[in-house]
Amino acid sequence: MAADNTSSVTEFILAGLTNQPELQIPLFFLFLSFYVVTVVGNLGLITLIGLNSHLHIPMYFFLFNLSFVDFSYSTTLTPKMLMGFVSKKNIISYAGCVTQFFFFCFFVFSESYILSAMAYDRYVAICKPLVYMVTMSPQVCLFLLLGVYGMGVFGAVTHMGNVMFMTFCADNLVNHFMCDIIPLLELSCHSSHINLLVVFIVVTIGIGVPIVTIFISYGFILSSILRISSTEGRSKAFSTCSSHIIVVSLFFGSGAFMYLKPPSILPLDQGKVSSVFYTAVVPMLNPLIYSLRNKDVKVALKKTLSRRIFS
Repeated sequence: MAADNTSSVTEFILAGLTNQPELQIPLFFLFLSFYVVTVVGNLGLITLIGLNSHLHIPMYFFLFNLSFVDFSYSTTLTPKMLMGFVSKKNIISYAGCVTQFFFFCFFVFSESYILSAMAYDRYVAICKPLVYMVTMSPQVCLFLLLGVYGMGVFGAVTHMGNVMFMTFCADNLVNHFMCDIIPLLELSCHSSHINLLVVFIVVTIGIGVPIVTIFISYGFILSSILRISSTEGRSKAFSTCSSHIIVVSLFFGSGAFMYLKPPSILPLDQGKVSSVFYTAVVPMLNPLIYSLRNKDVKVALKKTLSRRIFS
């Protein structure tokens, strides 16, 4: 038995995004196209940064890892969601559910802290440009990255421990397209007040701490930009941050909407829409935002394509 003495459930049935049969096939192709763009966009950006030495600077070091995380957590969830659109009953084992949930938490927490590390990088670049290369040395970047993935492990282990202590009885229908903490709490046999409190605390650490870091960084950045006398200088400084601000708004906005509101205020079916946004749409948009709004990436893409054509 997969859950030993803590549960009588050995498998779950994922309810999926919708129970309307006429929407299943259109949604399958829609999310398949999202996934293809996500894979091509993020792997393309990873390859581009790896092949172009002028992109081997802290900003693109973190962007490289952001693309890796986006690709990974989209791959953790989307294939199983696509199966749900074409199968009558989308079954996932208890072990499979816990594993999916662990990696989902790991990559989402990692993304939160990568975005805060990128905000710190922009703060140093704009507010302390003369000491940028010293402050953001390879050792510092590696230390920040270890912290990012360390927080990913913390979030995943804490959330998974929360799930492992739940007791699941006869009902095994998960009202979601993935194994997530809120729909799993609904299936728990016993009172889930303590579990909900743990979720709120851990999510506050996962979302709240990075958001505070980002706000503080951009507070200093805005103060420095306003002190720049030339309009061209202010415009250039703003443009270096615009892509990051858009990505942060999309990711944290949808995540906070899902997890930092009580279930009574946000019904689970509405939460599914929010989940779709940050699990399928945001990983697809991130490489597009950074590619279309970033001159260095555009130049690198042109150089790489021209090298391939001439070779």
